[in-house]
Amino acid sequence: MSAANELLTAIQTRIADDAELSAMIGPEGLRDRLVSGRKLPAIIVADLASNDYSTATEAGAEHLLTLEIWTDAGGRKEAATIAEHLRMLLHDAPLSLETHHLVGLLHLSTRTRREQKTRLHVAEIRFRAVTEVTVEVSGG
Repeated sequence: MSAANELLTAIQTRIADDAELSAMIGPEGLRDRLVSGRKLPAIIVADLASNDYSTATEAGAEHLLTLEIWTDAGGRKEAATIAEHLRMLLHDAPLSLETHHLVGLLHLSTRTRREQKTRLHVAEIRFRAVTEVTVEVSGG
């Protein structure tokens, strides 16, 4: 599995395992896309860009991740509250990946806005993660 997919899986597990966040978004609140007619609030994986971040001695990658929190009746306040909880949950979290090592996961920014077409509120939260390939050392 790629480092990016392992990172997403670990983030999704961390979100799903947090009882307080689960109470805020409900059992189907974490999705990979916004679907009309589905219950809000929801956390959507909006964007993930991965770049080579290798050094002369280590193979690595930089991942820029954007998560969006969409709300309706709860408005901007609800979106911002969920975003802040998500930031606290993920910033510098010690996530375990299968075949890669997470060097760091840092919060970059949070922005809230109201979508003109849908009249929904959105909080956009951005993270930067760095991963390295795990090197197994065999005994001799």
